[in-house]
Amino acid sequence: MSNFTESEERRELRKAVAALGAKYGEHYFYDAAKEGRKTTELWSEAGKLGYLGVSIPEEFGGGGGDIGDLAAVCEELAIAGCPLLLMVVSPAIVGTVIAQYGTQEQKQRWLPGLADGTATYAFSITEPDAGSNSHHLVTTATKSEDGWILKGGKTYISGVDEASHVLVVGRMADSKSGKLKPALFMVPTDAEGFSAQEIDMGLTSPEKQFTLFFDDIRLPADALVGSEDAGLEQLFAGLNPERIMAASMGTGTARWALNKAVAYAKERDVWGKPIGAHQAIAHPLAQLHIDIEMTRLLTQKAAALYAAGDLMGAGEAANMAKVAAGDAAAKAVDTAIQTHGGNGLANEYGLVQALASSRLSNIAPVSKQMALNFVAQFSLGLPKSY
Repeated sequence: MSNFTESEERRELRKAVAALGAKYGEHYFYDAAKEGRKTTELWSEAGKLGYLGVSIPEEFGGGGGDIGDLAAVCEELAIAGCPLLLMVVSPAIVGTVIAQYGTQEQKQRWLPGLADGTATYAFSITEPDAGSNSHHLVTTATKSEDGWILKGGKTYISGVDEASHVLVVGRMADSKSGKLKPALFMVPTDAEGFSAQEIDMGLTSPEKQFTLFFDDIRLPADALVGSEDAGLEQLFAGLNPERIMAASMGTGTARWALNKAVAYAKERDVWGKPIGAHQAIAHPLAQLHIDIEMTRLLTQKAAALYAAGDLMGAGEAANMAKVAAGDAAAKAVDTAIQTHGGNGLANEYGLVQALASSRLSNIAPVSKQMALNFVAQFSLGLPKSY
């Protein structure tokens, strides 16, 4: 990115993805959620067109781009009313970790399906008791004669019912120090001892959340992704892309809500002129536009720093972008509902369904408060508070 403009290639990618999103739109997304279906048609078409695999290396069937390209795809689909949560998880987190740390055989086995949309993988780190404290994970991997035995559980894991494998963050005993450290495993969802229970959520989304149980799952030796000694480094390789993608989805959701509010404010006539002529309506929408543009620039900065290999700088920008996007998404949906008045609470106008999910970016993949802790500690040099 130079002179605050994206490359011509990425701008063309945005246009193409926007056209695909417009072909489906929010009604397709809501109908799928209402009827208990998945967004299979959209996911498959996006995969065939190469949009899901833009950041997968070319040698494994992807586009060879960076996380900023994938973030642009995610944002444009959200603007169209189709925020695909599994884009954050499957190609962004799992794809990045495998591409960076997997063996050649693992990459060949798992990346081509990600690139063309025929394979979907989930990611699991959060546990019921540990919450955001990933140092206190209790899911444990122990060595067996022919591989590993995994025991434990996870919660609030997205899209497990759509995934063939879950990339699980476990821990293993370190015989030298006696300490536990994280390690990453690809676990088949049909493995013996693997079970999932759906969580009853108030989100209008085709993508579901699950609590997972690992009851002595036997895994082959090559289920381990990367080194058993470099877990934290490998883990954070996936978490920066996760935050960048979450920020992109929040930015897209905010833009979607703003577009709906602006269109309504232009056409709704109450006192002889469109309500958008009144500053009480116009100014909040103008402020939203500014907030969204700031969030988009911050997200693009995070993606550019990540692509350039500045992982600390990318981590700082990604956490700030995630906070900004969470605020923008929640504020945009709330403001759009207010702009619509009573119509904002009618299902017909498509906003009330997004009220709960617009709060998601402030809570996941890490809470706003934990992201602010990161900024306070690393950007401002304040003492660690937790």
